[in-house]
Amino acid sequence: MAADSSDSDSSKGNDPTDDDKRTGLGEAAPDGATADRSAERPVTDEQPEASGEPRPTDGSAAGDSRADDESEATGENAEEPAAAGEADEKRSATGDSETARIDAESRPYPPALIATAVALPVVLVVAVLVAAVLARRLPVEREPLALGPVPAPAAEGEACTKLLPALPADLGEFTKSTLVEPAPPATRAWQRPEGGNAIVLRCGLDRPLEFHRASPLQIVDGVQWFEVRDDSAETSTWFAVDRETYIALTVPDGSGPTPLQEVSDTITANLPAKELDPGPLPN
Repeated sequence: MAADSSDSDSSKGNDPTDDDKRTGLGEAAPDGATADRSAERPVTDEQPEASGEPRPTDGSAAGDSRADDESEATGENAEEPAAAGEADEKRSATGDSETARIDAESRPYPPALIATAVALPVVLVVAVLVAAVLARRLPVEREPLALGPVPAPAAEGEACTKLLPALPADLGEFTKSTLVEPAPPATRAWQRPEGGNAIVLRCGLDRPLEFHRASPLQIVDGVQWFEVRDDSAETSTWFAVDRETYIALTVPDGSGPTPLQEVSDTITANLPAKELDPGPLPN
């Protein structure tokens, strides 16, 4: 009977494994429920790779991260001294250039340079003065002056032949002019450098009609002159009336006394004086 009972129990399928399941899990759950719980259980550990290499732990990964951070920090710290060194070099170069500039400004000028700076303006002034003198002496190119003929019966006489070559080339600021040919005989003219009204000398003229016994005379350097005024032309014609022949000097207003004085000196030096011969008094 006992043997039958054991066989009966064995035939019921009471597997020890089932007992173990009940012992470890409590009551046995239905198969469907067990499968669901197995599917819901989260997988926390990944399977090791087939190569068999051990997967690094979290601690080693953190160590590598810290090592990388320290390496980057070390690189940054190494760059800072280099940048500071470049800045120091720039400041040093700037200071050197500023020092050189200050030294150059404070250094006294060489004596040769100072002497040149003083002498150069003087040389320029002298050069300007020399150029002005040379310009006055050089012949001035002007248009030839045209003069009309006047009666001059003694123009070819000895007095005029002697006087004209002795006349000065300049009368004050007036210089000798070229006359348009055919020029009147025994005639000379002077003009300013820029042209304009001329001083004209004519020699060998007849006695002027206005000159008579009551005419006022003016003596300049030993020569007696008689003036005929032309207000419309703004000129005065002076006649030398005490020489062998009559000499007329026409002077524009504003010419000054120099022309009359220099011509008087030339006449006195070359032509002797003679008695006056005025015309009769007008009726």
